[in-house]
Amino acid sequence: MEMKSRGSSSGRGQMALRKKGGFITMPFIIVNEALAKVASLGLGPNMILYLIRDYRLRIAIATKILLLSSAASNLTPLLAAFLADSYLGRFLSIGLGSIFTFLGMTLMWLTAMIPQARPPPCNHTTESCVPTTTWQFTLLLSCFALMAIGGGGLSCSLAFGADQVNRKDNPNNQRVLEIFFSWYYASTGIAVIIAFTGIVYIQDHFGWKLGFGVPASLSFLSAFFFFVASPLYVKQKPNTSMFTGFVQVMVVSFKNRKLPLPPLNSDGMYHHNKDSDLIAPSDKLRFLNKACIIKDPQEDIASDGSASNPWNLCTAEQVEELKAIIKIIPLWSTNIMMSVNANQGSFPLLQAKSLDRHIIPTSSTFQIPAASLPVIMILTIFLWVALYDRIILPLASKIRGKPVRINAKNRMGIGLCLYFLHLVSAAIVETIRRSKAIKEGHIEDDDQVLDMSVLWLFPQLFMAGIAEAFNAIGQQEFYYSEFPKTMSSIASSLFGVGMAGGNLVATAVFSIVDDVSSRGGTQSWVCDNINKGHYDRYYWILASMGGGNLVYFLWCSWAYGPTSDEASINGGSEGEIVSKEEEFTE
Repeated sequence: MEMKSRGSSSGRGQMALRKKGGFITMPFIIVNEALAKVASLGLGPNMILYLIRDYRLRIAIATKILLLSSAASNLTPLLAAFLADSYLGRFLSIGLGSIFTFLGMTLMWLTAMIPQARPPPCNHTTESCVPTTTWQFTLLLSCFALMAIGGGGLSCSLAFGADQVNRKDNPNNQRVLEIFFSWYYASTGIAVIIAFTGIVYIQDHFGWKLGFGVPASLSFLSAFFFFVASPLYVKQKPNTSMFTGFVQVMVVSFKNRKLPLPPLNSDGMYHHNKDSDLIAPSDKLRFLNKACIIKDPQEDIASDGSASNPWNLCTAEQVEELKAIIKIIPLWSTNIMMSVNANQGSFPLLQAKSLDRHIIPTSSTFQIPAASLPVIMILTIFLWVALYDRIILPLASKIRGKPVRINAKNRMGIGLCLYFLHLVSAAIVETIRRSKAIKEGHIEDDDQVLDMSVLWLFPQLFMAGIAEAFNAIGQQEFYYSEFPKTMSSIASSLFGVGMAGGNLVATAVFSIVDDVSSRGGTQSWVCDNINKGHYDRYYWILASMGGGNLVYFLWCSWAYGPTSDEASINGGSEGEIVSKEEEFTE
């Protein structure tokens, strides 16, 4: 009876364990991420105006703050992934991220609510303005820092959601994952649209107090809905992070730098995981192979076959994973310029403010909010992806009589080419807009609306959307297809790291242009008054960099060689086909 009771108790415990996770947790995770995105993205479009008008910062300083803030927001997910995998766990990382985001949003809202948090209004009679004090500036930067830290923690949501539905006891495991990813990305797209329309509309028509208060409330609801479902979540314990493994390979290979390399076909000389097909590392980047050389089997290998000390001996798999990262860096670096181009969002906003934003020019109908123009680019991405996947590829396949698709690396290149054309278009339109402002006598006042429709900006926004659809999706697919499955977390974070690099490069380029163009007392090309400045020349500089980057991409693409999806598209050589068939048969 006692054994039966214990068995029943154990059975109930196992059933209770199985009930954790699953579809029931999906709404809470998706709502947490979606509300946080609406809140954080809703602050972005008009933030340049808040910094210029309320904090009276120069456009150069305000732009640098936003670029560096964006860089931090794209780097913190990498740090958060390391901490979540190694120490905190994903639940605690997301929870802390939600709290930090709420604190950052609330602090930003308080800067609008408390007059002492901002410089007082200028005295128009004496034309004197009190500058921003140190503590006011520190308070402002603290808002961005807290939101960047919070965004890093929230970036673990996708992996945490996969933990809930990726259960081995579920026969439809793959289908469940597909459903989760579809809903997750759909909610992200909807959140972006709401942020760039609804939140922007509130800020434009009801002011900063309500415009910042709504995102702060949404961030509170985001944290609340996440924590309220805490008993339902599967909370996996942290383990050794792959980032730690990379450091171990570099440390051990340096320690063993004086060891001679044994032949690659040497049996038992290289340490590898049990039941692994990788007996020895590859011949490329051979100096890293020294990290997995077994010097003394009795001392280096534990009884279970693992390394006694991972800081003295690594596996061949760890070595190959680090090699995969090193190999992909040149191609990855070409996409930094893509992010440099993408992080010029403040300037189209200033351009749009000076243009007639009525749907029908000179009419009294609805006026498009200047900060909502990026929605055109987002909608273009959605539309193009649907057309590409459902119409263009099936039609091309039908015409050619065989399946047609563009491999990931080529899509990255097409995206870079389109972004180059987008910048050329932006430079031409800005030249026309500035000439129009001078002709109408508005060179001194950039607040005056020109007799020029905002529709002039639409072609470059459409082109930017299609470029983003090609390049961003191509990047993600390229990383996932080229890396081993064990490196999927690295693959998902590389895109964000590239964006962070783009933010830093954009900050450097902007600073150099501002400094060089204003030497000798001349007017800076990127001065506060866009009619006095020469943003057209700034765009031409970016376009030139984009053209050079395109050439660099072509060289990197050639040096990288064929990718796995190129082999599947082109059929590969006869030997490759046989090899693939044998692998499939096995």
